[in-house]
Amino acid sequence: MNALSKAACYELDELWRWFDEEEELRVGVITGAGTKAFCAGMDLKALGPWKSFYPSSGFAGLTRRTGKKPIIAAINGHAHGGGFEIALNADLVLASRTADFRLPDVLRGTAALEGALPRLVRNFGLQRAMQLALTGYVLKAEEAKEWGLVVSVVEGSELVGEAVRLGGLVAGMSPDSVLVRGSMEDAVRCTAERYAEELMAGENLREGLRAFGERRTPRWVGSKL
Repeated sequence: MNALSKAACYELDELWRWFDEEEELRVGVITGAGTKAFCAGMDLKALGPWKSFYPSSGFAGLTRRTGKKPIIAAINGHAHGGGFEIALNADLVLASRTADFRLPDVLRGTAALEGALPRLVRNFGLQRAMQLALTGYVLKAEEAKEWGLVVSVVEGSELVGEAVRLGGLVAGMSPDSVLVRGSMEDAVRCTAERYAEELMAGENLREGLRAFGERRTPRWVGSKL
């Protein structure tokens, strides 16, 4: 079921830190091993004190990650508990037809403390958020698409390929513009103050404008933001 232990969360934290530091890498894709589950959340058998269970970047090194590069989640089965939280924190979500999403915390006496609750309200509105959080409602893939959680639902055999294709599309865009999208939850004023000057003075903006005028594909450089 791909339940994650404390050690696995710290290993993933190191992986995402490495990913964020590698200039040539623009987009990450995460999926689950096998076909039954994307991630069933934390390994409850190995559960310890909450404050020491996760790295500072949260469950799977993602739910409180501060890295700016986009992550695509390819949900290939059950995304329950922390698995659902990963999906909520991803920039783009694709799902197989057998995928489903659930917060089973109310059935276990635990709580979704990795940002799921405010993200549920932001994404779905209060009533749908409460339905998920208070009842353990199982959100199927097609319904998740209707709710706006999932970009597209595809056959399981096509899922990773579609995620990689979508990642390639994003990777071909200006890395500066892609990184700025990471501040969508900040106030517009703060985002503008933080990025406007550096973005306007950056090489990628100049290259994008040159390429547009010359009708060619831009040759982006690594972001300096």
